[in-house]
Amino acid sequence: MPYLHDPDDLASLIGDGPSYRVDQLRGWLYETPVLGADEMTNLPKDLRERLEPLWPFEVEMEQSADGGATRKWLFRAPDGAAFEAVLMGYPRRVTLCISSQAGCALGCTFCATGQFGFERHLQAGEIVAQVAYARAFLRKFGLPGSPDRLTNVVFMGMGEPLANYDRVREAIRRMIEVMGMSARSITVSTVGMVPGIKRLTDEPWPVSLAVSLHAADDDLRSTLVPINRRYPIADLVAAADRYYEKKGRRVSLEWTMMDGVNDTDDQAVKLAGIARELRAHVNLIALNPTPLSPNKASAEPRIERFARLLGDLGVNVTVRDTRGKDIDAACGQLRIRSGHRQKVG
Repeated sequence: MPYLHDPDDLASLIGDGPSYRVDQLRGWLYETPVLGADEMTNLPKDLRERLEPLWPFEVEMEQSADGGATRKWLFRAPDGAAFEAVLMGYPRRVTLCISSQAGCALGCTFCATGQFGFERHLQAGEIVAQVAYARAFLRKFGLPGSPDRLTNVVFMGMGEPLANYDRVREAIRRMIEVMGMSARSITVSTVGMVPGIKRLTDEPWPVSLAVSLHAADDDLRSTLVPINRRYPIADLVAAADRYYEKKGRRVSLEWTMMDGVNDTDDQAVKLAGIARELRAHVNLIALNPTPLSPNKASAEPRIERFARLLGDLGVNVTVRDTRGKDIDAACGQLRIRSGHRQKVG
């Protein structure tokens, strides 16, 4: 499983072969990834056979939605840990939503991943392998009406990235320094792990930061996002503001619209104050159903009013489309259920 090896230490996989094989292997793993070692055409057959299995997981299930423009993969590690990634194609970009943990321990009330508990942290190689797999898939199969290359990666899948900081950091390093991705094309999303935001601020890469806010006062936010009791909104805003000042990267505020919970005019006014202070962009998305949450999505007119009020208060706001809802691939739905099995491709 070469992705579990440091990309700068692949010589042990080559054995007695010539040293240039290391560069060839690194190229197949990170620069032009392939779905199987048999596709590494400039490597000798015996080496290709030794490199199987190539991936640190099996693709247990693949599902598609949105006319094939959205793909969700359920990956299964040898120890049984399960995690998911979602590939979304648009006319000018292709975005991959990746997981950083198998499950999540933070227990946000509206998120299926947290409702089903925590298994373990993902290793850096398991995180990077999700990106490599998606790139290999795009090269071989593509998505309808979309570029044949991966343009964006978002840590918005299963888990809290900043709770698995060291492994996520190493994964980001490999994406940028080995895969050649732009730091600006990578987004790290957090529900408010303030120490992690501070550490990320001091890293050399200007990745984008998204904060899953969901409520604009501590009383409400603590009921929706329990980590707020440890890191209240004032501390979170201060950390996000420092990130903006040092990186020059606008922070995004994610807001899941829940009927009668956080979609009131009062919440919009409070959110506007936070967004203006941070010079942040606000993304609104209707709650996607999860089995253990009693909350319902805000009605479309209510979402439109909320967005209009934010705009009137001087906030840049976007109402995000929901992709992959029918295969439980939308925001907050990962790890709800297993659907039909489908052969890759």
